[in-house]
Amino acid sequence: MESARVVAGLVRMVGDVGLAEELAQDALLAALEQWPESGVPDNPGAWLMAVAKRRAIDRSRRDERLDRRHEQLARELATRQDTAEADVDATLDGEVGDDVLRLMFVSCHPALPAESRVALTLRLLGGLRTEEIARAFLVSEAAVAQRVVRAKRTIATLRLPFEVPEGPDRAARLSSVLEAIYLIFNEGYVATAGDGWMRKGLCHEALRLGRLLAGLTPGEAEAHGLVALMELQSSRLAARTGPSGEPVALHEQNRGRWDQLHIRRGFAAMLRAREAGGPLGPYVLQAAIAVCHARARTAEETDWARIAALYATLARVLPTPVVQLNRAVALAMAHGPEAGLALADTLVTEPALKGYHRLPSVRGDLMARLGRHEEARQEFERAATLTLNLPERKILLERAAASAASADAACAAASADVAYAAACADATCADAAAIRTGAGGATPGTGVTLGGAASAFLARDDLDAATVRSYGQTMRRLCRELGDDVPLPHVTAGQVVAAFTAAWGNVAPATWNRHRAAVRSFSTWAAAQARTPGAAATGERRTHDLVAAAQDRPPGDLAVGAQAGRIDDLAAGIERRPEPRGRTRPIDRPRVEELWERPDLALRERTLWMLLYESGAGVGAALALNVEDLDLAGMRAKPTGGSRWIQWRSGTADLIPRLVAGRRRGPLFLSDRRPGPGRPPAPGDLCPETGRRRLSYERAEYLFKQATGHTLNQLRTGGDHFTQLPPG
Repeated sequence: MESARVVAGLVRMVGDVGLAEELAQDALLAALEQWPESGVPDNPGAWLMAVAKRRAIDRSRRDERLDRRHEQLARELATRQDTAEADVDATLDGEVGDDVLRLMFVSCHPALPAESRVALTLRLLGGLRTEEIARAFLVSEAAVAQRVVRAKRTIATLRLPFEVPEGPDRAARLSSVLEAIYLIFNEGYVATAGDGWMRKGLCHEALRLGRLLAGLTPGEAEAHGLVALMELQSSRLAARTGPSGEPVALHEQNRGRWDQLHIRRGFAAMLRAREAGGPLGPYVLQAAIAVCHARARTAEETDWARIAALYATLARVLPTPVVQLNRAVALAMAHGPEAGLALADTLVTEPALKGYHRLPSVRGDLMARLGRHEEARQEFERAATLTLNLPERKILLERAAASAASADAACAAASADVAYAAACADATCADAAAIRTGAGGATPGTGVTLGGAASAFLARDDLDAATVRSYGQTMRRLCRELGDDVPLPHVTAGQVVAAFTAAWGNVAPATWNRHRAAVRSFSTWAAAQARTPGAAATGERRTHDLVAAAQDRPPGDLAVGAQAGRIDDLAAGIERRPEPRGRTRPIDRPRVEELWERPDLALRERTLWMLLYESGAGVGAALALNVEDLDLAGMRAKPTGGSRWIQWRSGTADLIPRLVAGRRRGPLFLSDRRPGPGRPPAPGDLCPETGRRRLSYERAEYLFKQATGHTLNQLRTGGDHFTQLPPG
């Protein structure tokens, strides 16, 4: 909670985002070390700021390579009269709002790419770690780290001022801040890819940032409009999925599950936007549309005529193809499917919507309602090839099958109205932002692209869900490295080898071979489609059609674009790695003993590693230990609910009391930081005395691999240890 305030204040002082973040981390570490003994101070922010300023002075004095500017900064900081806690408190109270607002404008500067703005905002203002951001957006930690580093480098290179812009520049910059926050919300509201329909943690984080921004800019109607829109959309989160996690269309949702607190907050934010005055902006207009849905007690009571009128106004303020697509849905609901389809058909030739799956899903829905079932099937199948979200793809394919099997309007009316929910309730300004930046689209005129072919490859009927999930990880990473819109015939084996090695060069042999198998399978499949454009087999014909449909091309274009049927063996340069057989080889004893001599090891890591080495316990069992499970006198412990004891030797017995440091309850091994807002852990995984959560298996494994290059299982199996003993 204090992280953004401290970082913002330090950026104002030192003028460097990277240095400010490092100093803030040092202060937070000092707090984690000292507060368990001294207690949490009355004003944690003032304490952290004072420590961070002292660290800045020490750093300036210690580092001989700092320039004169840093030396002058050290003298100024040392001679200021606000080092006393009371003065620091007053300084924070007076400047924290401006500092956080400045940090928002810097981290969302238009000079930064959209993905970098999102990553930097979540890092600096949301307090999320790199791995948390990567997990939320289904990208690698390295990719997120590179985005953050590039953003900081750009800020330093361009010498972007740490200030709130004024005049005309303020409106443009505020639009960039609002867009970054809503991109975060939209990724949580409708996940771009993966197994889940939503990521609620991202929605909550974006809503927190939006509320913070609105509080810092009370006179900006658009900031309140964005908060209102996110509040009203968040009210539906609990009703948007069924018992098995499947998406539920807006008109089928149980409105009794809509969160009335969010709705009331949304209405209040709309009133604040109205009081702020000024012309109606895109977020205020979208919030007004959301208000129409929130006021309707049933789907039948929805005022579609008013929604259509609001979309017409929004189209004048924000003339994007996505807004027009949403307007087509509203027109269809207000005046019949013919009116909506007439507008949707005008968007087919829009280059920005070539790879946007909601356009064919909307057209398919409207065609089904008009009884044009065969055309609807084709549109639903095309939409399924373009989406990377597995639940949405499954429903679209089900709709395609229903359209193919139905010959009357009754069946079409009974099918789930996915397009209605997706285009009218779930399509957002962030969709428009993604299209404006070219995300997910195909470059016109280049034939079948790598992204389109990958989508068709994953949409085959002969792949089960587990295989689609595994292959999808590989293909998404390759598409990110090489580009979704690169023409498939232009992709070479050398490019694939370079991207493959960069992505998975340091992984275990089994992981390397799994990704290699996915590339080989894709390469063989793509070559077969290019060689046999006229294949008669149903399966070959269907996958070939899916490739062509993914880019709205005639089926024969794949063979033409592939240079008369030739596509490189994309896995030619990727050699299979030998996998170890039998029992995992333990780490040699001399190498293990070297660990305990290393001065850079933290107490938590040394304790965990020593415990695993001396006891032979499973990693999961060790991480599940709570402080109250320990029998220090007997040098043993039994996890809560477990039936077997873990026993250790003197090395662990010396370390555990220091790790516990007077704690009496909660997890034995704690993470470095408290959980972020909107991501509360299970009560049993939260320490009641420090507020930190239990150390995860993934984090523990990562730290050990970074230090040794081995897995924790190799450490566990290598010790001359006691076996686990039964109770008593």
